Amino acid sequence: MVDHDAAIAAALAELDLDAKARLLAGQGMWSLPALPEIGLAPLVMSDGPIGVRGVRWSASDPSIALPSPTALAATWDPELARRAGHLLAQEAQRKGVHVLLAPTVNLHRSPLGGRHFECYSEDPHLTGEIGTGYVRGVQEGGVGTTVKHFVANDAETERFTVDNIVGERALRELYLAPFEAIVKQARPWGVMAAYNSVNGPTMTEHARLQNEVLRGEWGFDGCIVSDWFAARHTARAIRGGLDIAMPGPRTVYGEALAAAVRAGEVEESLVDGAVRNVLRLAARVGALEGVPAAVPPEQRPDRIDGHALAREIAHRAFVLVRNENRALPLEPSADVAVIGRAARDARVLGGGSAQVFPDRVVSPLDGLRAALPDVTFAVGTEINDELTAAGTGFALRAVVRDADGRVLGEETLPNGMVQWHGDFPEGVRYDELHSVEITGTFTPQDSGPHTFGTKGLGGFELTVAGAVVFGGEHSADGRDPFDVFFEAPVPRAEVELTAGEAVEVSLVNVVPKITASLDSVAVGLAHRGPRRDAEELLDEAVAAARAAGTAIVVVATTDRVESEGFDRASLRLPGRQDELVRRVAAVNPNTVVVVNSGSPVEMPWRDDVAAILLSWFPGQEAGAALADVLLGVEEPGGRLPTTWPTRLADAPVTRVAPTDGELHYDEGVFIGYRAWQRAGTAPAYCFGHGLGYTDWHYESAELTAPEGPDELARLTVRVRNTGDRAGREVVQVYLAVPEADSVERPARRLAGFASVTAEPGATAEATVVLPRRAAEIWDESAGSWRLVPGTYTAETGHSLDDVRLHTPVDAA
Repeated sequence: MVDHDAAIAAALAELDLDAKARLLAGQGMWSLPALPEIGLAPLVMSDGPIGVRGVRWSASDPSIALPSPTALAATWDPELARRAGHLLAQEAQRKGVHVLLAPTVNLHRSPLGGRHFECYSEDPHLTGEIGTGYVRGVQEGGVGTTVKHFVANDAETERFTVDNIVGERALRELYLAPFEAIVKQARPWGVMAAYNSVNGPTMTEHARLQNEVLRGEWGFDGCIVSDWFAARHTARAIRGGLDIAMPGPRTVYGEALAAAVRAGEVEESLVDGAVRNVLRLAARVGALEGVPAAVPPEQRPDRIDGHALAREIAHRAFVLVRNENRALPLEPSADVAVIGRAARDARVLGGGSAQVFPDRVVSPLDGLRAALPDVTFAVGTEINDELTAAGTGFALRAVVRDADGRVLGEETLPNGMVQWHGDFPEGVRYDELHSVEITGTFTPQDSGPHTFGTKGLGGFELTVAGAVVFGGEHSADGRDPFDVFFEAPVPRAEVELTAGEAVEVSLVNVVPKITASLDSVAVGLAHRGPRRDAEELLDEAVAAARAAGTAIVVVATTDRVESEGFDRASLRLPGRQDELVRRVAAVNPNTVVVVNSGSPVEMPWRDDVAAILLSWFPGQEAGAALADVLLGVEEPGGRLPTTWPTRLADAPVTRVAPTDGELHYDEGVFIGYRAWQRAGTAPAYCFGHGLGYTDWHYESAELTAPEGPDELARLTVRVRNTGDRAGREVVQVYLAVPEADSVERPARRLAGFASVTAEPGATAEATVVLPRRAAEIWDESAGSWRLVPGTYTAETGHSLDDVRLHTPVDAA
């Protein structure tokens, strides 16, 4: 048997300072350099919250697209998260990826957080349990994870520079808690340091949190990698515990780190410690020759059907928040009008680094047409007047040329976006590259004026149907080029086209060679279809709804509302979607609304419709899973992982914008349902809420002794399915504080949960462990956890505000 520590020590001893420093800096966007002298292969990383994109932003190698992380958390099922991890490890192995840059376990501190679709929940316990399942699953497949973003990266506004001022108690009880749980329960092989600062130091240099807390207190023995472009200072980063500075090759490590050691600014022992962590990661994933991987191939999980799992997670995640008079499920012969642009042009995943390119997407309209005999469709209203990346109807490729017009290489594009960051098509070198042409055909779905536009910087020439319709320059004007790319596309020309008649399109971009830490090309062809009269669209939808037995309205956010890079300005649905729902509901009492968003939206019509189903961003099998649930083939299995406000104005915590570079978490430990209960305000739908297609009677809850020092007690809960069909129930246990509590803390907190299934009339039992931590607070004066003694109440039930059983629990 190989002694891993000895093998790593031997490999480290073979390296000189330059090789060691080079290993700690990316050789490009997604990988660390190979060191053949010690048998080290390039260590490859990839974004992976819901799918493994690989090292290329390209559709040439499609990826399975699972539902969003909020959807995964809505299942309240760590074992399902573990199976998702098995699939993602399988995808990573297929694409030659060693480490996934996931999961994201920051909290839903405010409903305005723009990236909350990529996080799990407002609750640290639920987040920690789902994240533990995910990490275990991925690593059981032999692939590493990097739990991110460590820590308090809970909003996007000024995310590169903001200093989040967080009290130590809130930091420990909320924001560090899911990281602590995952480190102790799943032993992740990596953690990603965030862009932001916390109480002064930036996280890539935060010695106290990274060295003392993460490694020292929790025993983390993996690698700490920077978020991309987050590392700022060589000496402070290596002293602060950062092992890897990504991406490369121009970064604060590499040559700069070797120079700092030679100048006496950095001790070489710190470099050795970081290299040791990298080599340990390489050994675990099988990238270090002569050292067996942590999980040999023969011990990895059996192969998983990705399409089937994506469909299963979606229907398990759908949350039915309203179902008046049993409007759902529908009869198999239901006469249905499907209404909404989002039903046909589905957004099934969030934007930014979570994006992948599946080989197929089943839209809600596709799924319902396949399942029902009589479906009509109406657009109803436009969601967004901005241009979006050329997608439906376009068949595109990118052609790269040098300054003489010679073709250097080309590749197929998944949409109108070119995003190359150090990894270019075969035959392309950045120093030779002069222009990129996005070219191909467009077959419009609708006749009328089509708007074309551009995204990116440099010189442009846009040609549609053989005619040059725009030529000109677009400059950054002093702005950060990275920020410019996140801005909306710029409209350039309007062209009259006929539905079904293909035309040739071309966008040539003379690429500006901007000095940066990475050789990059980012340019896009954007498009917007014809805009019909808004009242005419609404009238068509109303007529379709009036003529149908059931109206299914699909409403959604857009990538200009929810995405990486910015926070939300409001919780309102974009466009006139609220008006569409109201008009449809006024003529059809059987109106079912499907809300496709990654996080909460306001629903001012919620009391006027028969049913509301929250689908999150439901992944590539969205429409198939939706049909399963609406027709009762499957039960909507989800429960809310975050509170849904009636109005943004009611939410207790909303501030996400810093003042003078600082964002103060003045609410302390009161976020999410904890803050709602403290304020005494009722939300639209509480944490844990979700309806099924059967009913449950909670018969008993029996308390038993703890089985370890980290447990307060165990609770065995017995429930009976009193409905007429099989179902699944998520048994939720909240620990309420003693009546005469002397400590300012939330009135109750989620202490545990478990899922059970039962046939009609049958009973099921769930054993829920109540952790000791649920009765503890972080004592800031002592700098440690302290149990608050007293008689607590285990409140067991269907959701936070639907408690069925009360059980005294003594803590001493």
